[in-house]
Parts: sequence; structure tokens; C-alpha cells
Amino acid sequence: MKPEKEPLIPKHGGYRRLRSFQVAQLVYDVTVRFCDQYIDRRSRTHDQMVQAARSGVQNIAEGSQAAGTSKKTELKLTNVARASLEELRLDYEDFLRQRGLPLWDRNDPRRAELIARRCATADAVAEWVRENHGLHGRDGLSGPNEQLVKSTTSTKSMKSTPSTFPELAANAALILIAVACSLLDRQLTAQAAAFEREGGFTERLYRVRKNSRKGD
Repeated sequence: MKPEKEPLIPKHGGYRRLRSFQVAQLVYDVTVRFCDQYIDRRSRTHDQMVQAARSGVQNIAEGSQAAGTSKKTELKLTNVARASLEELRLDYEDFLRQRGLPLWDRNDPRRAELIARRCATADAVAEWVRENHGLHGRDGLSGPNEQLVKSTTSTKSMKSTPSTFPELAANAALILIAVACSLLDRQLTAQAAAFEREGGFTERLYRVRKNSRKGD
């Protein structure tokens, strides 16, 4: 039985199945909603946060699609996605710091609770935030910033649902960003290992031509 020939252009794309893409897309949806609620739409911060979140999603997709002919491009774009989410993380942390709101500790049980919920939509995240508002809204977590704001319909997946304190919403977004960044770190490690092991398109082209000549 002849060994299966190495394809010149291997399977690529399929980014919608990547967990990193799914979480980054959720971060984008949540960020659009958050910025519409809590950031002045006329400010540069509003646009920058939305664009950083969008960049995280788009570069994962573009890198996955480019992988067929350039592992180097895939690595580069995945790293751009990771850097964009890091920029977004700093914006959320700045939001909390500038308003005197707490940034939750890594051991805060609410972090593990939200991660375990495995929310798939911004509405699901809003529901979790609303539940936490109901549990803690009168316990001084958000002090003078306590408020209920009507949600805006930012994407087709978002219905009009009530939101809660900026503290809860910002920290929820930060938890999701941390998950996405962790997934991308692992993805980058795997992509780097594959590139080191298999090389890029030029090396593959050489191998395919060499094997084809042997077959002839």
C-alpha cells in the first residue's frame, strides 16, 4: 500500500471550530455592548476598544485561512490577535482604575463561576452579570456607581436585556479576555512547534515536488 501523498496545500481554515475564535468573538460582542453602555460613543476609547476586540476575532480567522500557504503568516496573525486582546485588557483595567472600581483577584470565586458557565453569547454573560447584581448589588460592591442601564442591541445575537454595575460588566469581560488569551498562547505554541517541525510552504513545495519525481 502506497503511503498517502503529502498535499501541497494542507487542510486549513475551520477557524469557527476553534475555541479561541469562539471566545474572542464573545469578547467582541460583550465589548460592543459594554462600550455602548458605559463609554461615550464620541470618545476615541469607545472606538479603540471595539476595534481591538474586533481585531482579536478577525486576525484569528485570517491567520487560520492563510495557514494553507503560509504558516509564518498564520503565526504572525495569531500573535496580532493575542496582542489586540492584551490591549483590550488594559483598556478594561484602566476603566476600573479610573473609576475607583475593584479589579477582581485571580482567586475571586466569581471568575471560576463565569468560566464554568461557558457562556456562548453576550446575552448569557449579561444574565450571569444580572444574577450577580441580584446577589451582591446591595452589598456595596459598586458603591456610588450602582445603576441599571438598558442594554442596547449591538449584534443580532443580543436581545434587549438589563445590565448591571460597570464593575461587574468590566470584570466579566476581563475574565473572558483571560480565557481567550490563554487559548491563544497555547495555539501559538502549537503553531510554532508545527512550523519548526514541518517548515513553511517553500519546504513543503520542495518535498512534494521531490516525492512526485520519485513516483514518476
